[in-house]
Amino acid sequence: MSAFDDAFSALLGNEGGYVDNPADPGGATRWGVTERVARAWGYAGDMKDLPIETAKAIAKKNYWDAYQCDQFDPRIGFQVFDAAYNGGKPAQWLQQAAGVTADGVIGSITVAAVRAADPMKIIMRFAAYRLQYLGNLSAWPTFGHGWANRIANNLIRGAS
Repeated sequence: MSAFDDAFSALLGNEGGYVDNPADPGGATRWGVTERVARAWGYAGDMKDLPIETAKAIAKKNYWDAYQCDQFDPRIGFQVFDAAYNGGKPAQWLQQAAGVTADGVIGSITVAAVRAADPMKIIMRFAAYRLQYLGNLSAWPTFGHGWANRIANNLIRGAS
């Protein structure tokens, strides 16, 4: 199994199946894929029927590859992947965690800094920046408990 396959399996534990919460600005999702993203990918069916293989292909291209998660320790790659999938500013959080300019572009400087750092420090800092961001969102009262649990689960995974 690849680092991506492991990360996708863990991600599904955070995302679950079909959800259509009226309070969620992302709207209907299946496997964590929003309808907008599924349509942009070319999926035309009912969101309840989105195949897991389609979700996995979207996850690989849009969230794993786009954030160069293969460049990092798999524990760090998972943190970035999960945050990208869930929404926010994962490139900036990673850069802040690594102590480089947070320009949102994961390039050679970011990759080198992350690789040179203690993975546990990167994971802890990354999670802290993510929580700070989420805690300032207006949706925190509605979704904050779930987001905090998600990050707690990710920290447990990162420490293993």
